[in-house]
Amino acid sequence: MKIVSPQEAVKVIKSGDCVHIHAIACVPHKVVQAMVDRGRAGEIKNVTIRHLHTEGPAHYVERDLEGVFQLNSYFVGHNVRKATQEGYADYIPVFLGETQRLIREGYTPVNVALISVSPPDKHGFVSLGTSVEATLAAVECADTVIATINPNIPRAFGDAMIKTDMIDIWCEDDAPLVEANFAAPNEVEQAIGKHVAALVEDGATLQMGIGAIPNAVLAQLGNHKNLGIHTEMFADGVLPLVEKGVINGKEKAIDRGRIVATFLMGSKKVYDFIHDNPEVMMMDVGYTNSLDVIKRNPKVTSINSAIEVDITGQVCADSIGTKHFSGVGGQIDFLRGASLSKGGKPILAMPSQTDKGISKLVPTLKVGAGVVTTRASIHWLVTEYGAVNLYGKSLQERARLITSIAHPNHREMLDKAAFERWGPHFHYIPAPWKK
Repeated sequence: MKIVSPQEAVKVIKSGDCVHIHAIACVPHKVVQAMVDRGRAGEIKNVTIRHLHTEGPAHYVERDLEGVFQLNSYFVGHNVRKATQEGYADYIPVFLGETQRLIREGYTPVNVALISVSPPDKHGFVSLGTSVEATLAAVECADTVIATINPNIPRAFGDAMIKTDMIDIWCEDDAPLVEANFAAPNEVEQAIGKHVAALVEDGATLQMGIGAIPNAVLAQLGNHKNLGIHTEMFADGVLPLVEKGVINGKEKAIDRGRIVATFLMGSKKVYDFIHDNPEVMMMDVGYTNSLDVIKRNPKVTSINSAIEVDITGQVCADSIGTKHFSGVGGQIDFLRGASLSKGGKPILAMPSQTDKGISKLVPTLKVGAGVVTTRASIHWLVTEYGAVNLYGKSLQERARLITSIAHPNHREMLDKAAFERWGPHFHYIPAPWKK
C-alpha cells in the first residue's frame, strides 16, 4: 500500500471525467480541495461531480469555477443550495433507494470515486464508516478509487466493509469528522413529538430522519418496549433508548437485534457508537430503502416531514415553489414500505406554520412546487394540533381533517378555499373544529 499526497492522487482526474464524492461526514476534504485547486489552475475542465448530501465546504460550485466543475447532485444540501437555486449547480430527481441503481446501471457513470475509510484491519478490510449510501456502488463501478485513510472513520460493519483491493490510490488524513449537533426541541416540536409517539406501538420498527422533530419523538418513547430500527439514517436521539433497552430489535422479522441504516449524521458520540459494534449494520441504500425489505418487518413506523401539504394531501418536500431546497430522498421509499408492512404506519409530521407565521397547510401547493408524495400515498399527518389519518378518506373529508390540525389563524382561510373548490355541499358534514 503506497500512500501519496492528495495533490498526487487527483492527477488521475481528467477533463470530462465524472467524479463521485463520499457523502455526509465522510467527505475526503483534502482530496476534494486538491481537485478544486487543479481546476482553478486550469489543469482540468468539464468535470461532472455527483454526491448525496455533504457536510463542509463545497468550493467546486463557486461561480468562478463554472465550466470547470458541474455538480449534478442526488440531494441538495445547505452547502450547495444557493448554487443550485441560481443554476450554477443542478439536481437529479431520484428516490434515495435508486441512487445506487443510477450508478450500477450506468445512468450516472463514475470515472473516479473519492472516499474516506477506516484504517485497514488484519484481514485486509477497510470500512466506509458513517456513510455507505450510494458510495459503495461508486466504489464498485469507478475506473479509479481514491481512498483517504482516516483514523476517525469508525469501523462499521455490514456493507460498509470493503476489501482493500477495491482501492487504487491511497491518501491519509486525521481530520475529525464533521459533527451535527441539533438544538433541543421547542414547544411546537415537543407537541408534535407527543402526537407521533402516541402512534408508535410496542414492537414497532422505526424509520425517521434527523433533527428536532425526530429527537422530540424519540424523547417520548422511553416507556415503549422492543422497538427496532431500520432506517436510512439515525443520529444521537436513538442512543438513550438503546442504552435503556427500549431499542433492541427483538421483534424485527429480519436483521433481528440489529440497527440498520445507510448513513449517519450526528455527534462524535454516535460515530463512536457504531465503531466495532456488531449491533449496527451500515448497509447499501438499495437494501435499506428497498420496499421488499422494509415491508418484511412488522409495524414499520416511518416518520418524515414536509415543506407544505395541500388540502387534498399532496406533499411537497423538496422545493419552495420552483426553488429546490433538498431532494426526494427516501420519503416515498419508507412511506410505501410502511404502508405495506403488517401493522405499519406511514407518518408525515411538521409544524402547522413557518417561523414567520405562514401556513404550511395550504389550499394548493405553490406554483412550481414538486409533489414528492402523492395524495394517494399519504396516511397519517401530524402537526402540533393533532394527528389525522387521511388514508381512505375522500377529498372533502381530507380537507376537513387537514384544516382541523392547521394553526387556528389559518383554519378560516382553508375552510373558505375548500368551500370555493367544492361548493356549499362541502358543509353538509360539520367540520371537526366546529362541533
